[in-house]
Formats: sequence, C-alpha cells, structure tokens
Amino acid sequence: MNSWKNPLLLISGIGISYLGNWIYLIALNLSILNLTGSAAAVAGLYMIRPIAVLLTNTWSGSIIDRVNTRKLMISIDVVRGILVFLLPFISSLWTIYSLLLLINIAGAFFGPSSSVYITRLVPAEKRKRFNSLMSMTSSGAFLIGPAISGVLIMYVGTDMSIWINAITFIVCAGFIYFLPDVVDSNGAIREPIGLKMILNDLRAVLDFSKAAKYFIIVYLLFQVTMLIGFALDSQEVTFIKQHLELTDRDYGLLVSITGIGAIVGASAAAISSSKLSLRAFVGGGMLLTAIGYGLFYSSFNFITATLAFIFLGFFMSFANAGYATFFQNQVPVNIMGRIGSVADMAQGIVQILLTLILGLMAEVFSLQLVCIVFSAVSVLLGIALTIVVFMPSKQIYFTESTNQISS
Repeated sequence: MNSWKNPLLLISGIGISYLGNWIYLIALNLSILNLTGSAAAVAGLYMIRPIAVLLTNTWSGSIIDRVNTRKLMISIDVVRGILVFLLPFISSLWTIYSLLLLINIAGAFFGPSSSVYITRLVPAEKRKRFNSLMSMTSSGAFLIGPAISGVLIMYVGTDMSIWINAITFIVCAGFIYFLPDVVDSNGAIREPIGLKMILNDLRAVLDFSKAAKYFIIVYLLFQVTMLIGFALDSQEVTFIKQHLELTDRDYGLLVSITGIGAIVGASAAAISSSKLSLRAFVGGGMLLTAIGYGLFYSSFNFITATLAFIFLGFFMSFANAGYATFFQNQVPVNIMGRIGSVADMAQGIVQILLTLILGLMAEVFSLQLVCIVFSAVSVLLGIALTIVVFMPSKQIYFTESTNQISS
C-alpha cells in the first residue's frame, strides 16, 4: 500500500480541483443561458477551451518536456486559482469569455503535464487501476459538485460557487507540492526554447506519428467519437430546458443523479482493472458511451433522460481510463508533452468545428433530430474502433507491463 502513497496523494489533489470545477460550471451554464436565452451563447462556453488550446499547444509541449512538471503543475493551479477568483467581479459576457480564455490557456498546460508526471510516477502495471481511480474521483466530483452548487446557488448565489473553485485550485497545488520530483534520467541537454527548437519538436511529433500508425488509427477513432460527444454536451442544457421543458432545479438534480452512474462505473472499472482487458476498456467502453449519447437525445422526459445519462456516465469511465492507459503505455515519455499538446490542438480544431456545425444545424432543424444524427455517427465510429482494437494481430499494443515504450 505504501507504493500507492504518492499516486493517491496526486489523485486527491486533482480530485479536489475536479470538485471545484463542477461546483462552478453548473452555475456558469445556467447564468449564461438565463442572461442570453441563447443556445449559441452556452455553446460558446464549450469553445473557449479548444480556442485556448489552439493558441498554446504548438509550443506548450516543448516547455512541458523540458521543465520540472511538478513545479509547472503547481504554478498552473495557482494562476488558475487567482484568475477564477476574479470572475464574480466581472459583469460583461465578453469580458467573462476573455477571462475564461486566460484560465483555459493556463489549463492547456496541465493535462499534458499531468500525463508526463503520471507516466513517470506510476509503474505501467498499475496505470489502468490508477486511471480508473482517477476516473472514479472525477465521477465523484461530477456527482457531488452539482449538488453542492445547487445548494450554494439557492442560498448564497453563484459567486460563492466560483470562489470555492478558486480555492480548490490552490488546495490542489498544495497537494502536488508534497509530491516528489520525478524527472527523466537520460541526461538530455536543456536547449533554449525558441522557434528552431519548436520546429524540431513538431518534426519529432510527425516522425512518431509516421512510425506509430496503429496508435494513430486508434487515437483518431477514439478521439473523433469522443469529440462528437463533447459537441453534443454543448446542447445538453438547451435540450433539457427547451425540449424536455425541465426547470433549473430539475437540471441540477438530473446532473447529480447522473453522477451515480459515473461513480459506479469508475468504481467498477477500478475493481475490474485486473480482470478486464485494456482492449475492452478502450473499445467496448467507447462504443457503449456513444450509445449512451444516442439514448439521452432520444429521451422524452426526466426519467428516460436520467436513465440514459446514468448509462452514459457508467461506460464513459471505462473509456477514459482505458484510453489514458493506452496513451501512457504507447507514447515515449520523453516526448509525451509534445505529443499530448499537439494532440490537444488537433482535438481543439475538431471540437470547434463540430460544435459550430451542431449549433448551426440546431438553429435550422430540430435540436433533437440533429443530436440523434450526431449520436448515430459516433456509434458507427465506436463500432469501427472496437473492430480495430480487437484485431488479434494487434494484441501486443494492449499488453500491460513495465516494458512499455519509455524513451
């Protein structure tokens, strides 16, 4: 159990940050919708992160792979905490968008940094369980956060929800402070960061992509399927309030109940991590997640929407844990920051396009019809992913051992 001390400390810190994110996200969604009454304005919230990624991720990976990732993660959380604290003092919609852009620019460093740190901190044979526990923590925040947010909004307003999120970022930084530095041991010379270095790094990413064709196929199928789901998320609150005609209170309750499926799924993933194959996590988890989106946008009342969301949350936990493990095992750790950053940038472009297309189509056609069509496309991609993942000749790519690529 002592070998799990540091991983559990990391999970606790990031978990607290997740909790804060959910506490303020619900309030932010509702306030924007109530302010504008526009599905496009709400969808705008979901486009800020990919825009931030596009602005930073051509060069952020070069920094991540050359600095102390633990110290970088601490700095990021402190900066995000300060910026989030300022949000309640802003009343202009576009100023709020601008501040959220800065927060997400800082956050664009955190995901790739944490992937590098986790890969160095957690042995390969423990990563699937670690990622399942991380998913369970995220799901727990998804379950508890909206409920806490609902109570806070009811009694003290949205400002407190936002300030609590600012505090959780600082607390997360404190947890990471007590973790050890885990740096590479290859003795690489730290060259100055400049245009030449960035171009060389992009060339290294391209070379890896050409050499790891199967990894790229799995990555593309998984991420496009997931990104369609993210685009559908941008219409979630609009579908619930305008199509299902539920209240703000119903929305908060639905999201809270939905968290039950997510945390049960993540718990099941953690328990079964030594029994189910990584291929089942990646392929089966993603396919059933896509089906869950289709069930949700086919729902016609509170009960059917809730059941669909519980189903969706349950299997998304498997998919996320499986993909994170596959990525950590297949990408060389010394270029993982660059690979992760460029991957995030590509995802950002696709997410912006899908969100725009879905939002525009929803203005012309029935919102439910458009969302069902998008869900059907994701199911087809999920089937293709499952077929590719379960090809007998590719089993070696899903072997979990200490012999994974690490350099």
